[in-house]
Order: sequence, then structure tokens, then C-alpha cells
Amino acid sequence: MSYAVQSNTTVVVQYQELLESVFFLMLSALPSCVCLFINGTMLFVLRSKPVFRETSRYILLYNLLLADTVLLAQSQLLYILAACRIRLTYPVCGVLTMISSLTNNISPLTLVMMCLERYVAVCYPLRHTSIITIRNTEMTITVVWAFSSLHVLAHVVLLLQFSFRDLQSLQMTNSCDRQSMLLHPLSDVYDKVFTYLVFLSAGVTVTFSYIAVVVAARSVSANKDSARKARNTLLLHVVQLGLSLSSTIHNPLLIAISKVLDRIVIVRIQIVFYVFIIIFPRCLSALIYGIRDQTIRPVLMYSLCCQWRRSALLSVVPAKGKI
Repeated sequence: MSYAVQSNTTVVVQYQELLESVFFLMLSALPSCVCLFINGTMLFVLRSKPVFRETSRYILLYNLLLADTVLLAQSQLLYILAACRIRLTYPVCGVLTMISSLTNNISPLTLVMMCLERYVAVCYPLRHTSIITIRNTEMTITVVWAFSSLHVLAHVVLLLQFSFRDLQSLQMTNSCDRQSMLLHPLSDVYDKVFTYLVFLSAGVTVTFSYIAVVVAARSVSANKDSARKARNTLLLHVVQLGLSLSSTIHNPLLIAISKVLDRIVIVRIQIVFYVFIIIFPRCLSALIYGIRDQTIRPVLMYSLCCQWRRSALLSVVPAKGKI
């Protein structure tokens, strides 16, 4: 009798845990899908008109949104796999985490380029068209991707130094994430040093650009309206950079919390962190430019409304056919 009661209790607990996992999975998947939809529409808008394809700041914005969208999709995939308790092999997890590492570094570097573009536009308006050209912008984006790729290559070299022959199987015992792939003792040190250097240099550059724009806004010869808009944009870039930096402390913070709280509470906190630290910053760029930019706003609103009506129509037509 005691064994039967204990068995029934275990089944009920497992069923409750399953329901809670499904609920939290849906709770995280909904905002992620919304952000992916907005970002995807924004990417389509930025390639739909020549004015977006031939303006440097819109080209930089497209690069930023592309990196954020890829990182968001990859993060959501890893989260679903972890929630479903699907264990990957080390090679597959390595490829996914390298993509995450690549796109995660592109975002702050692109923000720096966008800040410098606004700095040149306000402080050197007469030379802006000669400095910020399409060719220079494309070269800058190429350098950003090459620099981030070198960082990923360094991680691959360190990963290959790990002796996988000592493992009984290439099947992972834990969920796939960036921390689980830092197998070499130097990998974690290198990752932290690189991250700190990138965000320190990015923070100094963004702060310098903001101060320079504020000083220019107070001068008599400056365009007050343009300087004010550039100052507000740079301030938002500072917020974006801070949110991107907060994503780097996501795992260490969870590890510290896990030592003092039980598992159920940790899972709930992890969901909150995932939504506000991982998902929300990746959707912020599209919201900032989609709402504030006078050129993008009408095109974005039109595209969102058209896609919404199209999806609603597709959902209604099959229902009529069944009737």
C-alpha cells in the first residue's frame, strides 16, 4: 500500500512538472515568436526600397537586426531542446554555440559603428557624405564579421585541444549552451577577457560619441534638431549595449542563484531572465527604429498590417472550405 501511494505521488509530481514545463515553454515561445515576426518584417522592409539599401545607417541597422534575429532564433531552439530534455552531441552543440558566439559579438560592434556614423553626421556634417559611403560601410561590416569569426576560430582551436577520446560517448549529459562547450581550461578565461575588452571598448566609444554630440548640440553652428535626435539615438544605443552586456552574466547569475534556491524557483527565474535578458534586447532595435524613424515607420506599419491580414485570411479560408 505504501509503495502504491508513493508511486502515485511520484506520477502526480512528474505530471505537474510536465504541465509546468509546457506552460513556461509557451510563455517564453510567445514573446520570442513575436520578436522574430517583428524582426523578420523589419529585415524585409530594409530590403524593400532603394532608400534603405543605399543609406549607410540603414545598412548598419540591417546588419544589426540580422545578427540579433539569428541569435534569437538559435537561443529559442536551444531553449526548446533544453525544456524537452533533448541531449545533443558535442559536434552539433559546438556548431550551434559557435553561431551564437559569432552573432553575439556582432551586435555590440555594429552598435559602435552606428554610433560613430551619428557622431560624424553631427560633428562633421560637411564631410559626412565623403566619409560614410556605401563602400566604406560594406567594408566596415566585413571587418566586423571577420573579427567575430576570428574569435570563433580561436574558440574552435581551444576546443580541439580537449581530449574527446577520454569521453565514453560524444553524447552530452547536460543541456547545450555556451558554458557547456568551454571544455578547455583556457576557454573560459579567453571568453571572459574577450567579452570584457569588446564591451569596454564599445562602452568607451559610445560614451565618447554621446559626449561629442552633446557638446556639438550646444554650439551655435550645429543643427539643433539633428543633434538632439542623434543624442537620443546614442542614449538608446547605450541602453542596448547595457542589455547586451547583461546577457553575458545570464549563466553566472543562474549558477549563483542555484546554490541558494530550489529547482522549481530556479526554473521560474530562468524563464524571467530569458525573456527580459535574451529575448527583449534582440527585439529592441526593431522597436526603436520602427517607431522613431520617420522613414521606416509608415513602411513597417504597412508591412505588419498586410502580413497580419494575410495570416488572418489564410486562417479563415480553410474553415470556410470545411463548412
